[in-house]
Amino acid sequence: MEHEPLDNKTFTERLRAIGTRSYHHKHPFHVLMNEGKLSPEAIRDWVANRFYYQRSIPIKDAAIISNIPIREVRRMWLHRITDHDGTREGEGGIEAWLKLAEACGMNREEILDERHILPGVRFAVDAYVNFARTKPWPVAIASSLTELFAPDLMSQRLAAFEKYYTWVQPWGFDYFKSRVRQAGIDSKEGLVLTMTYCNTRELQEEAVRALSFKCDVLWSMLDSIAAGRPAA
Repeated sequence: MEHEPLDNKTFTERLRAIGTRSYHHKHPFHVLMNEGKLSPEAIRDWVANRFYYQRSIPIKDAAIISNIPIREVRRMWLHRITDHDGTREGEGGIEAWLKLAEACGMNREEILDERHILPGVRFAVDAYVNFARTKPWPVAIASSLTELFAPDLMSQRLAAFEKYYTWVQPWGFDYFKSRVRQAGIDSKEGLVLTMTYCNTRELQEEAVRALSFKCDVLWSMLDSIAAGRPAA
């Protein structure tokens, strides 16, 4: 006999437990970042590689939307694409990340042409986009719930940059500042959709695994960045 669905409280607790256990705020690279112990080279490597993830977010969200048959849900999710791409030149999260790169002393060309992207980062991000494209859309939405844990990390990151990395121009911190608020809004939206449409025990279990997978993606990216590129 099929297991009964979990009640929303238990389901939410299962999801939050994934973040407590596996979110990348515990990765040694982020711990060193927040303690002010990373070199300028390490910060630049992180910014350059993380851009590949930032650039891929609206592609991931477009893939999710392409699988959603419900107009009202598509409407709810659509803003995530424009949040990152912007609606005109000079706007959006991708633009804000490019400004962070410039504030760290890099130029746009070297970020946009992906010359610094490590193979492990590319592999992890591409795997996430493919996951969003091929999984049932409620499960793909559940994978985005790392946003539940993002505001605290973003606040800590902003404080660390302002305190320890004073060589970074402060006008580059707009992305961090905007995500402290926006991640909270997005996570509530994503959680409501997950609670509503992951409405069988099978889908709930897939949602928990999806969030765990997303945490693995973020952790794997940091593993690659921390290891760096082997010498030729």
